[in-house]
Amino acid sequence: MNIDEKNIKTWSTIGPRATLGIVALELAKEIDNLMVLTCDVSTSAGLDRYRKTYPEKYLDLGIAEQNMIGVAAGLASENFNVITTTFAPFQTMRCCEQIKVNLGYMGQKICMVGIASGLALGTLGYTHCCIEDIGVLRSIPEITIISPADSLETVKALQAAVKFNKPTYIRLTGSANNPIVYKKDYNFEIGKSITLKEGKDISIFSSGSMVYKSLEAAKILESKNISTKVVNMHTIKPIDKAAILKACDSKLIVSIEEHNIVGGLGSAIAECKALLSKSPKQLFIGVQDRYSKGGSYKFLLEKNRLTSEKIVEDIFEEFNK
Repeated sequence: MNIDEKNIKTWSTIGPRATLGIVALELAKEIDNLMVLTCDVSTSAGLDRYRKTYPEKYLDLGIAEQNMIGVAAGLASENFNVITTTFAPFQTMRCCEQIKVNLGYMGQKICMVGIASGLALGTLGYTHCCIEDIGVLRSIPEITIISPADSLETVKALQAAVKFNKPTYIRLTGSANNPIVYKKDYNFEIGKSITLKEGKDISIFSSGSMVYKSLEAAKILESKNISTKVVNMHTIKPIDKAAILKACDSKLIVSIEEHNIVGGLGSAIAECKALLSKSPKQLFIGVQDRYSKGGSYKFLLEKNRLTSEKIVEDIFEEFNK
């Protein structure tokens, strides 16, 4: 797949959901036994062209997510390379038992993609927002969890996941006109975080849509003479323990995620730090374990203090205590 400046800009403009469809088209050219399963979301997941181009490699199960996982497991057991996708709360929580049994327990190699995770579908309320998926799936053994930082990383994550030897969940956050984090090709490795900026006072670990906002926040903190490291923890399970241990030289560790602060990236980092006899304090930035009224994506990010400016305010206050 050609990764150049033009494509990176295009993927950013159309957002991670539509980018998913483009990657699937390319993967189908390379992988003869590829099957993509959806639940009435071919348009929402950017898969209309894929559905029309490769009808023999596509199944729409209707609004029956639990059945989708069962069918996917059957195909995987017959050596098909399977991708499933629907909106994140329905891809994960609605079929949690099927994921536990077929992916976690039986180990069927399926790549699940949760589209519009986090707060992107805020106008539909918290039935469609998804701030719990990482926490739910982290508790199931053998599931690898990836949260790409931008549309290019969505391409990289999907390419890696379909070749990976374990069941995976890719969590897509953000919307169209997704900010660009990576401006050129780079090496993506499942389980290996990427340090985007070095710093010694504070270490920020973030994932998904919050990586770009973390970089923006770091610039503002630098202007306040606070040296800030930014790490893209794209793989939340298995977590990159070495990167966390290295960051424990900082005065403060910050986790930033478009997810509940309970059970997500912040919890994974804290579990790793708990093994140390001494580690720096951690600030958990994310949805503060509550549901609110619905609203636009921008409104909910602001309400949950997930803008660069609010992130800086919270970090600055904690750092100066």
